[in-house]
Amino acid sequence: MAAHTTHPVIGVPIVAGSLQGMDALLSTAMMPPGIPVATVAIGGAENAGLLAAQIIALGDPALAKAVAAEREARLQKVLEADAEVREKW
Repeated sequence: MAAHTTHPVIGVPIVAGSLQGMDALLSTAMMPPGIPVATVAIGGAENAGLLAAQIIALGDPALAKAVAAEREARLQKVLEADAEVREKW
């Protein structure tokens, strides 16, 4: 796909086969010079979606605000989980 467009391409390797997606990860990440592909973790579709939103948000201020709000919400969840662990232990 990346060789046939100048649009950003995000590769999402999936868990499959005997190598559990490692082959897909390597083939996506190791594109030849001139054919860039952003690659997320194996099974990283959620991060791929967030990355796509960040790219689109570069030209869309309303989306940029939504992306920032989502990032802040995720930060708060992590801080809450951390506080729970610290309280328990």
